[in-house]
Parts: sequence; C-alpha cells; structure tokens
Amino acid sequence: MSHTPHTLDQEFPEFVELIDALKGTDAHFARLAEEYHEVNRKIHRQETNVEPVEDLVLIEARKRRGALKDQIYAVLRANQLTA
Repeated sequence: MSHTPHTLDQEFPEFVELIDALKGTDAHFARLAEEYHEVNRKIHRQETNVEPVEDLVLIEARKRRGALKDQIYAVLRANQLTA
C-alpha cells in the first residue's frame, strides 16, 4: 500500500515529541491517537479503492477523523500550555 496521508505527525509536525510522550503517559490520548490512526487508515483504503464504499460512508468517516483531530489538538494544546 502507498504512503498514508494525514498521519498525526503530518497534521501536527510541531507536536511530534508531545504526541509520542502523551501516547506513553496519557491513556485517553493514546486511545484517541489509536482511533485516529485506525480511521485514517480506513479512509485511505477507501479513497484508493482498496475497500470501495459509497460516498456517504466516506464522508462520514472523514467527519469522524476531523472530530478526532479536533479532540487530539485540544489535548495537545492543553498539554503544551502546562509544559
């Protein structure tokens, strides 16, 4: 499979070290990051027609990825401000 776009390190390059740290110390963040990764990979498979789906299914998956990204960003900003 080709390179998967929209990984967390691509989306938040300024937070790469914090992402790695939080994955090991914050169970909630680790679950969010894992779910984001799973949804993102699923979307990539759908977009590349490895697993073709109806447009509405893909749109809903993209919405879920966006919501997860927003939650992850909130945690990153909160932890950046307290560091």
